[in-house]
Amino acid sequence: MSTDDRLPYGSWPSPISPADMPTGSLRLGRAQYVGGEVWWAESVPAERGRTAIMRDASDTPVLPAPWSARSRVHEYGGGSWVALDGDAFAFVEQRDQRVYRSEPGAEPRPLTPEDPRLAHGDLVWAEGALWAVRETHLAEHGTPLREIVRIPVDGSGAEDPAAVTVVVAGSDFLAYPSPCRGRIAWIAWDHPDMPWDAAELRVGALGPDGVVSEWTRVAGGRRASRGQNVSALQPEWLSEDELLFAQDPPSAAARADRSWTSRWNLHRIRFDDGLAHAAAEPIHAVDADSGGPLWSLGSRWYAPLDDGNIIAVVTNGRARLMLIDPVSGAVAELETPLTGDVQVHDVRGRRALLTGAGATVPGGLWELDVSARSLRPLRGGEVDLSEGVHSIAEPKTYAGSLGPVHSFYYPPQNGALRGLEGELPPVLVLVHGGPTGHSTGDLSQNAAFFTSRGIGVLDVNYGGSSGYGRAYRERLAGGWGIVDVQDVASAVHGLIAEGLADPRRIAIKGGSAGGWTVLCALADTDVFAAGISRYGVADLRLLLAETHDFEARYLDSLVGELPEAEPDYIERSPLTHPERLQTPLLILQGADDPVVPPSQSEALRDALAANGVPHAYLLFDGESHGFRQADTIVRSFESELSFLGQVLGFETPGVPRLELAR
Repeated sequence: MSTDDRLPYGSWPSPISPADMPTGSLRLGRAQYVGGEVWWAESVPAERGRTAIMRDASDTPVLPAPWSARSRVHEYGGGSWVALDGDAFAFVEQRDQRVYRSEPGAEPRPLTPEDPRLAHGDLVWAEGALWAVRETHLAEHGTPLREIVRIPVDGSGAEDPAAVTVVVAGSDFLAYPSPCRGRIAWIAWDHPDMPWDAAELRVGALGPDGVVSEWTRVAGGRRASRGQNVSALQPEWLSEDELLFAQDPPSAAARADRSWTSRWNLHRIRFDDGLAHAAAEPIHAVDADSGGPLWSLGSRWYAPLDDGNIIAVVTNGRARLMLIDPVSGAVAELETPLTGDVQVHDVRGRRALLTGAGATVPGGLWELDVSARSLRPLRGGEVDLSEGVHSIAEPKTYAGSLGPVHSFYYPPQNGALRGLEGELPPVLVLVHGGPTGHSTGDLSQNAAFFTSRGIGVLDVNYGGSSGYGRAYRERLAGGWGIVDVQDVASAVHGLIAEGLADPRRIAIKGGSAGGWTVLCALADTDVFAAGISRYGVADLRLLLAETHDFEARYLDSLVGELPEAEPDYIERSPLTHPERLQTPLLILQGADDPVVPPSQSEALRDALAANGVPHAYLLFDGESHGFRQADTIVRSFESELSFLGQVLGFETPGVPRLELAR
């Protein structure tokens, strides 16, 4: 190796610039077969992050600007468009949350009333009708009213609200309207549960007026099995009398093997007559999840093929795709490079539309031909690895005080470049949000932005993360701000012990719930030299007072119920102890964030200024909870790199210098 191949870690010249970042990680939504084409939803950073509907073999969107298909039901939305008959489609317009009908080249026309109190999501076209979850914000109610509705596609509901039929209500939250031949299945849950804690699968009988006349719980819910809360997910009708779904009760195999905890496995229920049904039976009992946290409506982890077989994602750390015969019980793995965030959007014959990424492929939209066992990218999914710029993640599991801590490490990587002789690399620790999120070690341009400059990236699935079963997820119960911090610190100590990181140059970055862990780690440990908080939670009581309904009771399980747990809310919040905030911090915040409003970041900024700590606060207009606009994304990565260079001690050529206040 020549001396020219050795440069200080952090300062390597990289072909990945901040300007490349808006298009480096695609944000893709629902995909469907429409006629002989494939259509899908895609966020367009260059158009202020609007969500367009695209079609393959065309650069012209089916849904052109300024229209944007994005729902805000449950705040995080989902299911914001669906194909109807022919080339017609329905979508939820982001600006007014009305449902519209359109065809390519035609001006959309409304299907629901103009009413600022209403929002729609989880659109489903089935039984020749359009179904949705509707959210109504009424001043006289403390929480929004949510209902499953049927929307006329002739436009009559736009002028006459009574033309929109309320099919069923009666729960705080609803998802997955799934009608079939006089019945409808759906998922329901109530405060204080989150859907991954306890959610019921219900089936109702549809009367002549199209309204549920009676219903029964068939699976899931609180204390549904010997005191064990059960989360049910994604009902799919296999036939008019057979229903497929996922749930996570402890199975016989799990009880026999203590290392196997409750997992989302596929089950089915057969109906005899009306709502009479047999007990649920497992289709594929495995120590892996065919399901995940329902943050976004319309999420799908499996689908029945036209021949009766089922294609399903199973996740245990990383994901695999399985082909399951529900009759014989035969299971075969479908070998693909996809290992992370895989969703099964639609099927036609023995083909399926998937989104996802893998350790050697970036995120994209894919078509899987089950018969040919072939996978082809339709959008994204391709990158040239021959230049050696992209780092391949290595799974790492470290011992923690509460059990194993799972993570993925992206080592510095940029062709033949190496650090200086005897130098250890700085490392950026990533903390996902949720906190039920899940990192899968996918090929990532977000990681490569740093690793190609000689900065290692450690992505930690701390206790509370999904993808490892209910017990791992519930490790965080009552311990948010403690367990996650301990697990992240344990992972860092493990990486240092392997000689892979400079212990003096460890930074931590996270957004939302991950931002909370960042701030708690900076306040309560001496592990980190710098922190980056993207719209992070800084004060639990402020969060309770200002956040939206979907997460209004989330802290009951993460911290404890009020008023008994109020001392914990106070003690754990970093803003309660501003004197502990002594570590340089970069704060990035959306001005229109309803989940973690700017007030928390501003209070954090003021505390750092009072302590004389180097910091910067960037507020982005027009951004909500998560950044979608191209200018914001570019500015964020520029600022993060400049900040890390200044604090951790390396040059950052090619990016503007971020001014740090004290």
